[in-house]
Amino acid sequence: MPADDVREGHEDHEDTATREEAGTVRTRNAPAGEARKRRFPLFTKDTARPEGGGRAAPGDAPAPARQWPMLVVLSVVGLGLLLTAFDLVRAGTLLIGVGLLAGAVLRWLLPSVGMLAVRSRFTDIVTYGILGLAITLLALMVQPKPLLVIPFLKDLLHFTVSK
Repeated sequence: MPADDVREGHEDHEDTATREEAGTVRTRNAPAGEARKRRFPLFTKDTARPEGGGRAAPGDAPAPARQWPMLVVLSVVGLGLLLTAFDLVRAGTLLIGVGLLAGAVLRWLLPSVGMLAVRSRFTDIVTYGILGLAITLLALMVQPKPLLVIPFLKDLLHFTVSK
């Protein structure tokens, strides 16, 4: 069996490969100067599932039940997009922001959220939270008659768009 085909964990084989540096392999029986290039696969066959990326319901449940956290977030965001399309911009964008914030809360509280888990738990919570908060704040500041007024933004706008 060639040294390149030896997998980690099989220490009992006399030609077990040891890693010298990135991209090279030296066998235990080979002289120190002889190193061969490591053969990496051309295509990745599998990736690790993100933390919490397991099913949100038992495996024998139907697919929608297994992915209910993702379906909740997509439904709320989809409804928000539909409202925005029907010229209810403030209500629609507010619903989109709330949907993303709900995704952050679900990712934080539930141990398994199915396809709602994209990266690590921390990265997902921060990403969903920042985007949801930004969209919600912008929805509250939509003109005319904004529900949220931040005084320094008007001064900042006048400073950046000067005559």
